[in-house]
Amino acid sequence: MSKDGLTHFDAAGQAHMVDVSDKPVTDRIATAAAWVKMSEATLAHVTQGTSKKGDVLGIARIAGIQGAKKTSDLIPLCHPLPITKVAIDLTPDPALPGVQITATVKTSGQTGVEMEALTAASTAALTIYDMLKAVQKDMEIGGLRVTLKDGGKSGRFEG
Repeated sequence: MSKDGLTHFDAAGQAHMVDVSDKPVTDRIATAAAWVKMSEATLAHVTQGTSKKGDVLGIARIAGIQGAKKTSDLIPLCHPLPITKVAIDLTPDPALPGVQITATVKTSGQTGVEMEALTAASTAALTIYDMLKAVQKDMEIGGLRVTLKDGGKSGRFEG
């Protein structure tokens, strides 16, 4: 660990993958959230199922699951983890207007799944954008954050 407490840097300031071999295996969970803001007309394509590319929320759900599973391939210092569950909740929100995204990831392992939950939520958001960009190019993706983390030495976080 570096002198400033950042675990992905050694004492010399060099990046490294954290050694978790001495950490106990515990049940861990993380939830991340994001949103995709769009016009009411674009949201109607989602809720009415009229997108030319197909089922926007169904495809985004599968993409989010795939994103969680591929996190260690995308984020250089993440450990590959035995993910035991990924749940993606996509809720049309007329008040936004757009889609609210919640991604929950579980594992029994030696390190947490916050990055997997964040990757799942962002991959689902990017997929929603991709599915609808033909009708609206100025959609906005935002609000990406960890809302829950539990398990391991640092305990529970809710934000």
